[in-house]
This record gives sequence, structure tokens and C-alpha cells, in this order.
Amino acid sequence: MKKKGFALITLVLLLTLSACGRAAVQNTLDFFAMDTIMTFSAYADKSLLEGARDIVADIESRASTTLESSEVYALNRDGGGTVSAETAALLDTALTMCRATDGAFDVSIYPVVRAWGFTTGEYRVPSFDETAALLEHVDYARIRLDGRDVTFPDGMEIDLGGVAKGYAGREAAAYLREHGVTSGLLNLGGNVQTVGSKPDGSPWRVAIRDPDNEQSYAGVVEIRDKAAVTSGGYERYFEEDGETYWHIMNPATGRPARNGVVSATVVADDGALCDALSTALFVMGAEKAERFWRSYGGFDMILITDEGETIVTPGLSYTPADSAAYTLRTLEP
Repeated sequence: MKKKGFALITLVLLLTLSACGRAAVQNTLDFFAMDTIMTFSAYADKSLLEGARDIVADIESRASTTLESSEVYALNRDGGGTVSAETAALLDTALTMCRATDGAFDVSIYPVVRAWGFTTGEYRVPSFDETAALLEHVDYARIRLDGRDVTFPDGMEIDLGGVAKGYAGREAAAYLREHGVTSGLLNLGGNVQTVGSKPDGSPWRVAIRDPDNEQSYAGVVEIRDKAAVTSGGYERYFEEDGETYWHIMNPATGRPARNGVVSATVVADDGALCDALSTALFVMGAEKAERFWRSYGGFDMILITDEGETIVTPGLSYTPADSAAYTLRTLEP
């Protein structure tokens, strides 16, 4: 059995910022949170970056599935309970995305993901009978959130990790804006949230990793004051008997999602939406993802398929890499 750990989903380009020739103070803060190394960089006092970091740490302390003192851990242990207003807001955001994607994103998939070993590192392929038994407890619609009170059936467990990082990036960016920061970039382990633009007014350039080559990138997207989040099978996977199994599960089958998409990037104002939708679109596949984009709106996307095509929505400024062997197709408005 071969396994591979996390790889950065996206690479941030041109982190050295210019301020139209004028001296400017850029501060950077590196720290470990949510099982990854994060880098916050902004033209701001370092204490503000530390405040943004503390927001991430607080969300993790409440939403972690493995930290015994967390509220989500207690919910899974007790089958429900009363949570803080902050955790209720995070769960409400997650359930909103579950409903919007008709379950392509489902926070109750956690026991299935654990059975495959992606939460423990003890990778295995569960039997179809075991998977079928676990799927009986996968159904976000059975989760009840009434104010701060949460209930769900016996045997169900939830995981907010599919939205927590994007939510944390959104909240950290909002904190910086509230304190007057107009130029910053928050890299939450490849999940990118920008504040404004570069000091010279030019957009941030974010590279989308080539799913077939971890040392290269497929293209570059330019963004201002938005988030960009990518989900790819290459992030976490293992191999057994010549077969590759990745961590993005199809809630309908309890097995790795295989609908032709190998990388899904979502760009939008809301990092939480980006986080959830990048997973959901990966699960949906290209055709259903396009239909969803047209009906739901409010975001842009970059899909890379296993047939060598890059599908880009027209609202993005995207430049394919010269070395990338993908055919570019821009969707009609």
C-alpha cells in the first residue's frame, strides 16, 4: 500500500508585493492550524495578523472532530447538544451548502471517510457491506439546528472540515478589513483568501496546481478581494493493488468520487462557499457542475477533467500555463 500526504492545492504567485515604488511595511505570519501550515501576509501591523490567526484557532478549537474539548467532538459523542453561537453559525453555513448542492456536499459523510482511513492514516478499502451500513447514517437532512440546539440520529457523526477552513479565511479577512487593512493575502494551506488587491492595484495571481504534476501548475487566475479554493484527488490518497483511492467521497456511494473531474477550483466572495462548492463540484462531475453554476450563480469555477480539458467560467481572468497539456474551454455566459 502506498500513501501520500497533503499537497498544496494552490500556489500563490508573486508574493513579493510592490507599492508603486514607495516603501511599505509587509508583515507575514506563519503558523500551523487545521492540520496544515498557513501563511498570512498583509500590509498591516503584525498584531492584526495575530488577531486573524486567533480567529482561525478559535474556529478550529470549536469545530475539530478529533479534539476532545471541541463542540463538534461533543456533538458526535452525545448525538447532539447545545453549541456556541459561533459553531451554530458555522453549522448553519454548512447545512445551507448541503441543501444547495442536494447532498453532493454532505457533512454527515464523516464515518465513511473514517472507515477508509483518511482521518486516521490507517488506509483501507472497506467492503461494500460495511459501506452500505455506514451510508444508512449519511443524510444531512436529518440534522436539526434550532438556534444553538443540534440534534441528529444515533449512528450519525458530522464533520465541518469541508467548510471550516474557508469559513475561517472569510472571518479572518473580515477582521482585517474591519481594522483598515486593504491589501493582504491569507494562504490557509492552499485555500487562498485575498483582502483587496496588491498595493499597486494589480490583482493577486493564484496558480492552480497541475493534477498530474505536483511540481507544476495548470494555469493562473487573477483575483481581487475574493477567495479561491481547489479540491483535487491528489491532495490525499492511497494506492492498493494498483488502484488509487482519494479522500473526496461521493455521499451517494460511499466511495471516492469519480465523475471525470480531477480538480475543481471555485472563486467567490465567500470562502466558505468556495470550500464547500469545490468539493461538491468535484463530486458532481463537469456536466452537472455546469448546470449548477448556471442555476445557482454567485461564483466562478475552473474544472480540470480526466480527459485533459480545462473548463473555465467567463467571469474569470485565467491564463493557462505554457507547459500544461490541457485544452481550454471557456463556458458561454
